[in-house]
Amino acid sequence: QVQLVESGGGLVQAGGSVRLSCAASGPIFSISAMGWFRQATGKEREFVTSISWNTSRVDYLYYADSVKVRFTISRDNAKHTMYLQKNNLKPENTAVYCCAASRRIGDNYSAAHYEHWGRGTQVTVSS
Repeated sequence: QVQLVESGGGLVQAGGSVRLSCAASGPIFSISAMGWFRQATGKEREFVTSISWNTSRVDYLYYADSVKVRFTISRDNAKHTMYLQKNNLKPENTAVYCCAASRRIGDNYSAAHYEHWGRGTQVTVSS
C-alpha cells in the first residue's frame, strides 16, 4: 500500500510563499502520476497540479488555470518526494492541500483517477 505524508503547511501572509512536500513510501514503483488537490471550507475538492512519476526523460506537468505561473510542482526521485512551491499566495488559496498517487494512466485532473491519498496539510493565507 502506497503511503503519502504531506508537510509544509501553515499560516502565511498574502503575497508570501510556501513549499509543500509529499513523501511517498511503499510500492512507489507502481505509481504513474502524483498530484495535489485542495479543499477549502464549504467547497468541493479541486485539482491543483500533477506530475508524472517513474519517468526518466520527460515530466508531464498539468496545472489548474488558477494556479499557473504562481505554483510549481516538482519531484525528487531519490527522496521519493513531490513538492509544491506556491508563490504570491492569496487568501483564496486557503485550503487543506492533499497529495495523491495513481497507478493508472488516465485523467490526471480527476480525483477519481487517484487511488492513494495523504491526510492533507492546512495552508492559511492571511490578508
